[in-house]
Amino acid sequence: MTRIGRTGTLGLLTGLVLGLGWLQPAVAQGSGSATLDAARARGQVLCGISGQVPGFSLPDSQGVMRGLDADSCRAVTVAALGDVSKVKFVATTTQNRFTALQSGEVDVLSRSTTWTLGREANLGLEFAWVNYYDGTGFLVKKSAGVTSAKDMDGATICVQPGTSTELAINDFYRLNKMKFTPILIQDLSEIQGAFLSGRCDAYSTDASALATFRYSQGPKANDLVLLPEIISKEPLGVMVRKGDDKWFDIVRWTFIAMITAEEKGITSANIDTFATSTDPDIRRLLGIEGDMGKALGLDNKWAYNVIKAVGNFGEMWDRNITPMGVPRGINNIWSKGGLQYAPPIR
Repeated sequence: MTRIGRTGTLGLLTGLVLGLGWLQPAVAQGSGSATLDAARARGQVLCGISGQVPGFSLPDSQGVMRGLDADSCRAVTVAALGDVSKVKFVATTTQNRFTALQSGEVDVLSRSTTWTLGREANLGLEFAWVNYYDGTGFLVKKSAGVTSAKDMDGATICVQPGTSTELAINDFYRLNKMKFTPILIQDLSEIQGAFLSGRCDAYSTDASALATFRYSQGPKANDLVLLPEIISKEPLGVMVRKGDDKWFDIVRWTFIAMITAEEKGITSANIDTFATSTDPDIRRLLGIEGDMGKALGLDNKWAYNVIKAVGNFGEMWDRNITPMGVPRGINNIWSKGGLQYAPPIR
């Protein structure tokens, strides 16, 4: 009986394994990331952006999307699919951006979005990296004679609804026992027009966006003043859905690779001269040795492809943000006094 029982059990288990085998091939052949597999199947990475912010995401005169957020999308696309042209930009608003990511309308969100506990704990989303350390600021007209945010008791302030800026302003005025009237406008061009037309006393958003907007005014830029106070910490990050750890790893380590390249002096122009480097860190970064790409479910040349196509982190900054007249400051790499610090690729 014992032998018959064992045989029966073995037969049952074998049948179950064979039966489950019908379900296994798709999993076994996958990358370990549902998001990456979907991107490969469609031949595109879908990236949520604003599409309206100079320096971050805005089409140029040829209709090509330019900016730090747009290039962040390109870098992730090259890492995942090996081809910078396979990115598809999806315009989102401050109110639908999280829904777009949650629903799978986009694979990654790169939209000047602040990393907060509430967003990461409540939305089923997480931040893979910070591509811009920022803070909430105020833009006013020089003719108003205002030199400090603390001079604006009773002011009307134009702000986009559903943003961390709203909360930052409320906190600032509450802390300083002041009052203000918010003018809530969703559309970016409309809110900027409202400020310029005098509908509100100040325009508030991330200081970087205010600086680039001021710059975009050309000769009239001198009529606008960016007040000195930065009233909040706004680490602007690139987001993915929770539950796809492999995709999270790919997005995070793409940025780390670009920062590492800047630390090592590797650029899109000189990268091929490092093919004979004896530096172990460089050899692993460029896929000359080791299986760093394989660990991510990618080709071992993934980081080489990113740097060759998009550049290192500094190149991305200089191409998009420097022309706006914004100093790099704390967004520099750590060895130059900034906050961008790359964990080791090994």
